[in-house]
Formats: sequence, C-alpha cells, structure tokens
Amino acid sequence: QVQLVESGGGSVQAGGSLKLSCIASGYIFSNCGMGWYRQAPGKERELVSNITTDGTTTTYADSVKGRFTISQDNAKNLYLQMNSLKTEDTAVYFCSASVRSAWGIPCRPFWGRGTQVTVSS
Repeated sequence: QVQLVESGGGSVQAGGSLKLSCIASGYIFSNCGMGWYRQAPGKERELVSNITTDGTTTTYADSVKGRFTISQDNAKNLYLQMNSLKTEDTAVYFCSASVRSAWGIPCRPFWGRGTQVTVSS
C-alpha cells in the first residue's frame, strides 16, 4: 500500500509561482510512473503532467505547456514547478503514482489527498 502526500499549495496572485511536492511512502516494488492531476469545481479531474520513471519522457496538458515543469528526484519524490499562474489554474492538485507491488501484478494508481492551489487576479 502506497501513501502520497502533496504539499506546496496555497494562494498566489496571477503571474506568481508555486512549487508542489509529492512524497510517497510505503512499499514500492516498481514505480511505473508518476503524474499530477487537478480538479476545479464543477470540472472533471484532468491530467496536468506526467513523467516516466527514468524522467526521459514528460507530457503536459496544453493549458500548462511552457508554464509548468514536472520533475522527480527519485521514485518517491515528485515535483511540479508552476510559473506564470493564471486564475484558471485554480484547482485541487493531486499527485498520482502508478505502482507495481510485485511481478505479475498490474501497475495500479495511487492518489494523494490533494493540495489546494488558488490563483487570484
């Protein structure tokens, strides 16, 4: 069982920056990938960015390209640098880790509780 804890959210003026962190605990046999999602009120949860375990491949939602940067220090530490924040970035941001607990077991996603990001104009 994996637990994910996000931090770094808060309130910021438009144009400002925040850096989110995600720390995983628990047994991880194999990290299949990690990512950040967000959910704004009245909207579906959407993928913001994800990254392969080795960090060689990243993806970004069109809405955040050029402004957000995902990175990881190791299989358990994930970060999202958010620059030039816009009011539409306001959402709860969730860390997700896809984890394999043993060979023969599919990679399964685990979620943090989320951290609130509020951007005001």
